[in-house]
Amino acid sequence: MVHLQTQENARIHVGAAVITIAAGFFFGITRLEWCAVVLAIGFVMMAEAVNTAIEAIVDLASPELHPLAGRAKDVAAGAVLFAAVTAVMIGLLVFGPHVLALVKH
Repeated sequence: MVHLQTQENARIHVGAAVITIAAGFFFGITRLEWCAVVLAIGFVMMAEAVNTAIEAIVDLASPELHPLAGRAKDVAAGAVLFAAVTAVMIGLLVFGPHVLALVKH
């Protein structure tokens, strides 16, 4: 698992997951909506773990600065960003109607 003590972005993702889960209970989302939310959270956490592993391996293999090492780290970080943006879109699709219904009342 990702080391939360050393990975600030992982702590942010865990915090977002906790808030999202609380929102799911608050809004009483459906089983299918829970499936989408759980998959999105898992997708982001998996991407964060893979990113952390890639960074550690690159640092071990190439302790000095190297363009390819930097590229590998950038691509891994980009994958986490892609996962997070996807999770936000899923969150908007799941929670958007619930928030709009709450605001209209």
